[in-house]
Amino acid sequence: MTATEPSVRLPDVLDPSLLASIANLELRARVAVEGFLAGLHKSPHHGFSTEFSDYRHYFPGDDMRYVDWKVYARSGKLYLKQFEDETNLSCHILLDCSASMGYGSGSVTKLEFARTLAASLAYFISGQRDAVGLITFDQKIRHYLPSRFRRGHLMNILGALSKTTSGQATNILRPVADLAHSLKRKGLVILISDLLDDVDATAGALQQLRAQGSDVIVFHVLDEAELTFPFERIADFVDSETHEVQKSVPQQVRETYLQEIGRFCDFFKEKCRSGGMDYCLLNTAKPMNIALASYLSKRAKSF
Repeated sequence: MTATEPSVRLPDVLDPSLLASIANLELRARVAVEGFLAGLHKSPHHGFSTEFSDYRHYFPGDDMRYVDWKVYARSGKLYLKQFEDETNLSCHILLDCSASMGYGSGSVTKLEFARTLAASLAYFISGQRDAVGLITFDQKIRHYLPSRFRRGHLMNILGALSKTTSGQATNILRPVADLAHSLKRKGLVILISDLLDDVDATAGALQQLRAQGSDVIVFHVLDEAELTFPFERIADFVDSETHEVQKSVPQQVRETYLQEIGRFCDFFKEKCRSGGMDYCLLNTAKPMNIALASYLSKRAKSF
């Protein structure tokens, strides 16, 4: 389903060419979600929440039972009542905005790349008429917007993303554990991070979400230099979060480093595969539109 263009100016975290590249794709949930609209996702039951939220225009194929006939009598136009939990899917996007995400060897930092990815996914998911929320975090949760599908909510998310800057040290366990504790029903959780934290704790937290029934996608964002170690001169390498400094001769450490980064990525790839989660490694030097469209197409074929 194609996302609908909002009537206000889009924040600069959105890339129109990226939106165009994924416009004809879809992001389906592998789990049976507790939603109510007819559409992409399987639902274990039917019905509506009793808490009224908003109106939306009638679309061909919508259930006529939920048309507000009083509004129709006044306006001559068909509107459907919407409710707080009226959605195919409840999605939460977790965005790592720790200090390490501020690194960039090229024209874009990992955080800038990740913000655009998060914004595009939020826009895309909202265009499917699914609920979407946002959690940004470093060593604590910095911003939280609950998962909703209602007028203006997408723009709140995009506005928050446009103001997100890199912060302090990383603690992925905390937001993932807090989310796992607060979730009332199954849905989709998307983590966007460089995963530079305790690998076992991070993997365990993600597995907890999956064990509760949520569909989990991990977008592993790394800089080109982190993946290829192109350095040639003796230099001081500074940890952006601990501020530890290590002087190294690139020629002496390159082979070991590349082996370690390979093991690091393979660890999460295997943990996600064995745990029934999706893993997608993204290089900030590569076009995001190609990588994201390729991932969504591949995911759609797996159903």
